[in-house]
Amino acid sequence: MDNSDFQPRPPKGFLFDMDGLLLDTERLGLKLFLQICGGLDIAADAAEAQFLDLIGGSRSVNSAKIERFLKGRLDPDGFERAWIDGKDQMLQDNVPLRPYVREVISGLAAQGAKMAVVTSTIGSVARSELEKADLLRHFQCVIAGDEVTANKPDPAPYLQGAAALGFDPSECAAFEDSDTGITAAMRAGCQAVQIPDLRAPDVALPDLGQKIAADLRQAVALFGFQVQTETV
Repeated sequence: MDNSDFQPRPPKGFLFDMDGLLLDTERLGLKLFLQICGGLDIAADAAEAQFLDLIGGSRSVNSAKIERFLKGRLDPDGFERAWIDGKDQMLQDNVPLRPYVREVISGLAAQGAKMAVVTSTIGSVARSELEKADLLRHFQCVIAGDEVTANKPDPAPYLQGAAALGFDPSECAAFEDSDTGITAAMRAGCQAVQIPDLRAPDVALPDLGQKIAADLRQAVALFGFQVQTETV
């Protein structure tokens, strides 16, 4: 996949995934998943492979996958309690960000950009984490996993996100880390850029016509937006 022939249309709206794209929470999630599975005598390599398969998935889809993976070692409610308690503890003092996120988001906001978060995370959790990271104030809205008619890879979340900003999806730039998310954005008709985060080493990126960037600063630069950043 090559960005050299990319001829972008100036976006009117910006749509951002959250975990793994804005918030550097996937690594924390992997650490927590390994801890829970280690307490159940599940091998770390098997647990890591399962976690990577969960990235970008909706709550209902991932819950079903986890239940099958645990094979009765822990009931789904018990796993959810352990997950919520562990994540709350990890994020108690700080919500880590992916590279250049704070500068890019605050810089776009200063330029008057209209922005929304489009995430599979449930709304109350998403807004709480964005607020704790001091990002929520920059976004016009949050489109969460429990507030849409269908979850990624269905295009519904991105269609809803574009509509909430008052634009057609083709007038919006979308930014995603996961294959599931980039599929949703492309199906919605957005100009989409994938910024890969955690991935299984033997899984190639999907070839959907999306553009690829190393970080969010590089991604917005594809659309001609230059943001002043400090060294990360």
